[in-house]
Amino acid sequence: MTMLAAIGFAMIATFMILIMTRTLSAVAALTLVPLIFGAFAGHSFDMTDMALSGVTALAPTAVTLVFAVLYFGIMTDAGLFDPLVRGAVRFAHGDPLRISIATATVATIVSLDGDGATTAIVTIGAFLPIYRRTGMNPLILAVLLGSANSIVNMMPWGGPMARVSSALNVPMLDIFVPLIPTILAGIAGVFTIAFVLGSLERKRVGVVALETDLSASLFEREPGVERPQLFWINLLLTLTLLCSAMAGLVPLPLVFMIGLALACMINYPRIAMQRDRISAHAANALPIVLLIFAAGVFTGVLDGTGMVDAMGRSLLALAPAEYGPYFGPLVALTSGPFTFVMSNDAYYFGIVPILAETAGHFGVEPAEVARASLLGQTLHALSPLIAAIYLVAGLIKVEVGELQRFALPFAILLNLLMIAVAVLTGAVPLIAS
Repeated sequence: MTMLAAIGFAMIATFMILIMTRTLSAVAALTLVPLIFGAFAGHSFDMTDMALSGVTALAPTAVTLVFAVLYFGIMTDAGLFDPLVRGAVRFAHGDPLRISIATATVATIVSLDGDGATTAIVTIGAFLPIYRRTGMNPLILAVLLGSANSIVNMMPWGGPMARVSSALNVPMLDIFVPLIPTILAGIAGVFTIAFVLGSLERKRVGVVALETDLSASLFEREPGVERPQLFWINLLLTLTLLCSAMAGLVPLPLVFMIGLALACMINYPRIAMQRDRISAHAANALPIVLLIFAAGVFTGVLDGTGMVDAMGRSLLALAPAEYGPYFGPLVALTSGPFTFVMSNDAYYFGIVPILAETAGHFGVEPAEVARASLLGQTLHALSPLIAAIYLVAGLIKVEVGELQRFALPFAILLNLLMIAVAVLTGAVPLIAS
């Protein structure tokens, strides 16, 4: 192992330890750690160009995310999802099978705004009273919520996609479009789980008559921001944006910039109200944008100093040559365990760039590594290192360990299903070309 590779591995280890022990925030660690270790590698003011180059390369990703998060936040305010969510709750009645299917539907829909906390609060707020009143196991609610959210979070405006796109400097559409069948299969898997668990609960508790409509108010929002009369216009606008993005007709950052501008003009013509709505959702967008720009410093220095290339060559010397062509599926199979025991920041900024550099020597493209690395998110949703699992466990009043034991088999099944579909569709080639 060369000295440069040793410094690179030490930098990755230091970064991971600092953020996993919460000694530094991810933004601080991504910014400071590479500059310190770059100095150890013999660099000084030349790292400013490396860092700025990395930040510039990731600017389109940051723009996409900030405008996408704001767009879906405004659509939620305007009430785009309200009829769908309320319809799902009414559909449930007191039938456990319908309730579980409606739970999966609402969790999938609300997850589109990219905010896991909102998804948990809305879905649990809507369905926990129904689960309690019918005698259903609330852990089913947690499984369906977490599974749907972790899969929908693989969309371009989700945190994992943003991280891996930033870490490998691969356009998000290059990662996302080939993964569409895999994501759809994952969502279908969630509904299959909902059907099976709902059928079992129907046999156990039967159908319970519910006298009260529990769907009256599911979204917490400021009074007067709903625009139910504009539902069809907002739906058409959203579908047009998504189709344009997937087809690549317009660059992804511009898609959501145009979308946000139109959404504000259509729903909130008054400038003051537009400003209020954007301010209301800025807190959801700002942290991840800061993270992406800090990641630009990290990846810029890592690449500019030659550390990532040196680390890749070192791993290449250790990796058995016969396993090399299968590197894509190996990354997919290990992504779940990796993200269960470490944060997404540590995995995507610390581990994945080294894996991608090593995989490149075997003919596996960075975009293929990026897709493979996303497939473990159903297991990551159960990691004790993330706050979401404690939020969900607290809301449904169960122990985290109990939730993990119940949900883990389903997370593994969905993980394996998505890996199989990704391999079959070529999103993650079984054998490198």
